[in-house]
Amino acid sequence: MYTQRRFPMRAVIIWTRRELIFFVCLSALVTVLYEILDIKWLQLPFTPVGVVGTAVAFLIGFQNNAAYDRIWEARKIWGGIVNVSRSFVITVKDSFYIHNTSEAKDEKENIRIITRRHVAWLTALRYAMRTKKQWEASYHQEGKKKVTFPYNVPEYETPIEDELRPYLSEEDFEYVMRMDNKPNAIINLQSMHLRKLADEGKIWDFSLLRMQEMLQEMTALQGKSERIKNFPYPKQYGSIGYHFVHIFMWLLPFAIIPSFASMGAALGKSYEIVGEYFIWVNIPFTALVIWVFNTMLRIGLAGENPFEGSVNDVPISNISRGISRDILQLIDEDPKDIPEPFDNINNVQM
Repeated sequence: MYTQRRFPMRAVIIWTRRELIFFVCLSALVTVLYEILDIKWLQLPFTPVGVVGTAVAFLIGFQNNAAYDRIWEARKIWGGIVNVSRSFVITVKDSFYIHNTSEAKDEKENIRIITRRHVAWLTALRYAMRTKKQWEASYHQEGKKKVTFPYNVPEYETPIEDELRPYLSEEDFEYVMRMDNKPNAIINLQSMHLRKLADEGKIWDFSLLRMQEMLQEMTALQGKSERIKNFPYPKQYGSIGYHFVHIFMWLLPFAIIPSFASMGAALGKSYEIVGEYFIWVNIPFTALVIWVFNTMLRIGLAGENPFEGSVNDVPISNISRGISRDILQLIDEDPKDIPEPFDNINNVQM
């Protein structure tokens, strides 16, 4: 997530530099063919091309709205994870404190185990969300230099084993690493641990019921997050928008150039030199119009997958680390064992 008020224009230009160069070359080629080689039939009426442009604008708007909905839904899901995580740890603490019997003498250690295991769940979930999918842009950019915004994705820098091991016992760690769905395995461990504590009379059955409800809520939030991760934006919409923009891109230079030729002829009556060269103004103007449409398309494409490890992601690494610090501080964990917040690199939170 980019944290500044707006993207600098320089960054937008760098982001779309290859397309912009191509648009200028395309506009220049059409102008050279029309003016230098005198191929005057290289033109189209503007009205049908304008209709295509209007349709493309509506389609891009729909696609961008849908992409934003996916980003906002992902953020709401992780907001729910923040809330249920804090409530869960507080409830675990209160369950032991309320049932204050001789059987609860090891309550602090159990609270610590459950809390640290929850940190492991948060960690495993963010790693699962950053697994690369074939339809994501990051899948096809492996090894490419991040020119616009150099930044680090924590899940790509550190193996999951190194992140999980400090928060799990050796037995739990081996169990979790055997599973395909590691976050779900950790919730299963939490459920079995809480059931065991209830059977031993260390927490009330009512408290067990409440904490099981929270585990169910965590499972539901995890499933919602996985739904966004594992179901791409429907390609029938994304592909049509992409192809329509390119059709419009190829048609527009042939529709605009007659207008500039007519304007140049009219200006030539009063300003001969201006009129003679005015048609060349067609090149930057046409390139600009195409660039605007293409950039709007790319904005939608960049927001389709909110967990793909791009600068436009929902900052699940920072969210997860922030929750982890909060709940570890709630149980008075040694500050040396509380992980530091992730650094923001070039105003990008991951």
